[in-house]
Amino acid sequence: MPNVKRPEFKSKTISGILSVNARGTGYLRTKDKTIEDIEIQNSNLNTALHGDSVNVSLLPSRKGERTAGKIVSIENRAKRTFAGILQKEKDTFFLQPDDKKMYADIIISQDNINAKKAEIGQKILVKINQWNKGANPEGEIIQILGKAGEHNTEMESILYEKGFEINFPLAVEAEAEKLEKTEKPIPLAEISKRRDFRNTLTFTIDPKDAKDFDDAISIKSLPNGNFEIGVHIADVSHYVREKTFLDAEAVKREFSVYLVDRTIPMLPEVLSNDICSLNPGEEKLTFSAAFEMTMGGKVVTRWFGKTIIKSNKRFTYELAQESLNNPLGEFHNELKTLDDIAKKLRAEKTAHGAIDFEQDEVAFELNENGKPIRIYKKQRLDTHKLVEEYMLLANKEVAEFIFKAYKRTNSDSPFIYRIHDLPDNEKISALSVFVKALGYDLPIKKGKQISALDLQNLFKQIEGKAEESMIKTAAVRSMAKAIYSTKNIGHFGLAFEFYTHFTSPIRRYPDLLVHRLLEKHLKGEKLSKSEWVKYEKISADATEKEIRAAEAERDSKKYKQIEYMKDKVGQTFNGTITGVTEWGVYVEEKETRAEGMVRIRDLGDDYFILDQKNYCLIGEKTKKKFSLGDQVKFKITGADLEKRAIDCLLV
Repeated sequence: MPNVKRPEFKSKTISGILSVNARGTGYLRTKDKTIEDIEIQNSNLNTALHGDSVNVSLLPSRKGERTAGKIVSIENRAKRTFAGILQKEKDTFFLQPDDKKMYADIIISQDNINAKKAEIGQKILVKINQWNKGANPEGEIIQILGKAGEHNTEMESILYEKGFEINFPLAVEAEAEKLEKTEKPIPLAEISKRRDFRNTLTFTIDPKDAKDFDDAISIKSLPNGNFEIGVHIADVSHYVREKTFLDAEAVKREFSVYLVDRTIPMLPEVLSNDICSLNPGEEKLTFSAAFEMTMGGKVVTRWFGKTIIKSNKRFTYELAQESLNNPLGEFHNELKTLDDIAKKLRAEKTAHGAIDFEQDEVAFELNENGKPIRIYKKQRLDTHKLVEEYMLLANKEVAEFIFKAYKRTNSDSPFIYRIHDLPDNEKISALSVFVKALGYDLPIKKGKQISALDLQNLFKQIEGKAEESMIKTAAVRSMAKAIYSTKNIGHFGLAFEFYTHFTSPIRRYPDLLVHRLLEKHLKGEKLSKSEWVKYEKISADATEKEIRAAEAERDSKKYKQIEYMKDKVGQTFNGTITGVTEWGVYVEEKETRAEGMVRIRDLGDDYFILDQKNYCLIGEKTKKKFSLGDQVKFKITGADLEKRAIDCLLV
C-alpha cells in the first residue's frame, strides 16, 4: 500500500474500532492513518462484533502478507440487540440475524420461547446476555415483531436493528400534550419579546408528503433596491427545554428517521406536526436569520433573533416550480427574485470550490399493503436548489457570526459546528486509479493535497454519462465524513470556512443545541467550562446516530427494491456494471437503481481472472472482458428478501 506503513510487531496492544465483513473477517481501523488496517480472522475475534471498540495484539506475519492480529479485550460494545428470524435445528432455538455482519447465531432458551409464545419463522428482537469464547452467544427475546416478510414487520425490524425506538414514553407524550394546552394560542407576553414578521410575505416549500414544516422563507423589497430575505426556523428550543422528559428523549434519539413509508420523529407529533410546524395561516414562533441582500447575492447586513411569523402559503416543490415558470403564477415575482439570488449564491459557492455530490435518488409508490408498485427517480427542480441555498446561507452565516464573536472576545464558549475534513491522500490516489480505468482523469500531484476544484473538473467530465452515479458514489466513499464537532475546521465539500446546522431543529438535535447556544450568546450569557465535555459527547453521539439513521433509510430502500424485483423474475433490464469481484459482477438497473449480482460461474464457459488494477474480469481462453462501467442487458433470475439479494444473468 502506498504511503502506508505496517505496524511494528510488539507486545503492546493497538486500540481501534472493529469493522467486520459479511464473511466474518475483522479489520481494525487505527487512529493513525499512516498505518494499514489490521486483519483479524474469525477465530481471533474473541466475540467482538462490527463497530466494537477493541484492543488488538499483533501476530507475527511474513513479508508481503497483510498485518494480522487477535482481539485481547473489548472496551465498548456497539450494540447488543439484534433483529432476525427465529429458527430451530434439532432441539436448539436460535436467532438468525438480519445483520449480515453478525457472524454468529444467537441461542435462545426453550423457557424464553415459551414465556414469549414465540413461533418458528417469526421476526423477533433479541438481546445478547452472555457470550463465552468458542460458543454461540446466548440471548433473550425482548420483542416479537411479527411475521417475517410482512411490510410492517420488516420496516420495524430495520428500525429496531439500528437501535431506534418507535413509540414515545408516556411521560414524554404527557409533556408534549401539556404544551399544547398551555402554549396555544401563543401568549401575548411572548409575542411582545419578538421581532414581528407576521405582515411580511412568508411561505414554506416542502415535499408533497411532508407533515412537518420547520423552515420558511420571507422576502420584502427595500427602498434602496435591495431585499430583506428571512430564513425562519421553528423555535423548537422555546418548547423543548433542558432537564425535561422531552429533551432527554430528543437527546436519546438525536434524529428523525426516514424509511420508504414512514417517519419516526425525534419529537412527538403534537410538537413536530402541530405546535412547531410552520403551517400556513397560523402564527408560529421562530428563530430567524434575516439578511439584507443585493440582487447579486451579496449579504449587506445580517440579524439573528427570536421572531413570530404567519406563513402565507404552503408550497410543494412542484407547485412552487409551476409558479416560478409561469409569470402569472402565485407569488411569481417573489419566487423569481429568490431564485435569481439563489443562483448567484450557488455560482459563488461553485467558484470557491464547492463539490456537487448530487446523485439521482429513487422514490417508491407503495400500495395499501406496503408493496412497491413503482420505483422512480426523484426530479431535482430549481425550487429544491432555491430552498437549499437559503438554508446553506443561514447555516454558514450563523457559524461565522458565532466563531468571530468568540474570537473577538477570546471566549472559549462551546458551539456545535458541522465540519468536513480534507480527503485522505491514499483514498484519493485509489479514486484516481479507479476513474482512470474508466477513461477519466483526476490528476494527483505528489505531496500536494487535492483541491475541491480538481473534483469539480472530474464531475464535469462525467456529467450525463452512464458512469456518473457510480463515480460519484466512489468519490463520496473516498471523502472524509461530515461530522459534528465543537472545533471548527471548515467544510471541504461546501468550500465554507464556517458551517453549522441551524435549520432543522424538529428533526436534528444538534440544530436544537445550536439554537440554544446562539440564544445564550445573543443574551450575553456565559457557559461554564464543564459545558465543553457535554457538547463534545453530544457531537460524537450525534455523528454516530446520524450514520445509523442513514443506514436504516438505505436498508428500507434496498428491501423494497428487492421486493419490487421479485415480481420481475424472468424480465430483462438495462444496467451498468457497478462492481467487479473474484466471485462475480454487480449490475445496477438504470431506473430503479436496484443492484443484483451475476455469479462468476454464470459469465460463460471460461475461467475468469480478476484484474484488480483495471477493475475487470478477463476470460482466460476467450479474453472476454467485463469491466466496471460497462453498459449491459441482464435478466432477473431470482430475488431473495431474506438474503437481501438479487440474482441476475447477462443477456
